[in-house]
Amino acid sequence: MPRPTATLAIAAVTVVVSLAISFLRLEDWASIFAGFIPARASGTLDIYDALPVWITPLSATLVHGGLLHLGFNTLMLVYAGSQTEKAVGAGGIVVLYLVGAFAAAGAQWVAGPLEQVRMIGASGAISALMGAYSLLYGRNSRARAIGPIPATAVHVIWLAAAWTGINLLVGLLSRGAGMPIAAAAHIGGFIAGLALARPLLMMRWRGA
Repeated sequence: MPRPTATLAIAAVTVVVSLAISFLRLEDWASIFAGFIPARASGTLDIYDALPVWITPLSATLVHGGLLHLGFNTLMLVYAGSQTEKAVGAGGIVVLYLVGAFAAAGAQWVAGPLEQVRMIGASGAISALMGAYSLLYGRNSRARAIGPIPATAVHVIWLAAAWTGINLLVGLLSRGAGMPIAAAAHIGGFIAGLALARPLLMMRWRGA
């Protein structure tokens, strides 16, 4: 099997940039300059000298809230990404990661278009890799058709429902603890991964 070159490249860039920001103690500045803020996308908040809002879904993936945040995201990125890259190839991983980042930001905006909370971290984009990994490698033998809905579609629906439920619960608990996570972003990224997994797999192996 080919080595997961795209996954390792994404992980390396993320770690280097995030560590540099952390060691220079620029996390707060970077979260404003490069983080995704829904209110900016809605046009109700203007931040002088920040990156253009359209690129912040990507730049936000390079900013983390400490070493623990970075370490956990890197672990999930390397594991899910390397396995998924074996199936969809390097190009597929890049597409999943980029689309996942924007889908995560879009879902976070839909959940609170006027929110001024800064969204940082790569977990939304990584959720797309998790969605693709779950669909490509998960066992769907237990899924059964429900009326006109085929078993494969039921499997996708159950995966999306389970991920959504888990993240909504974690989001509520984290908000109660005063450290809210971007639950909507995780859900948006995961659904994007579910949607792209099979098309990318077919494109990669078409004619093989």
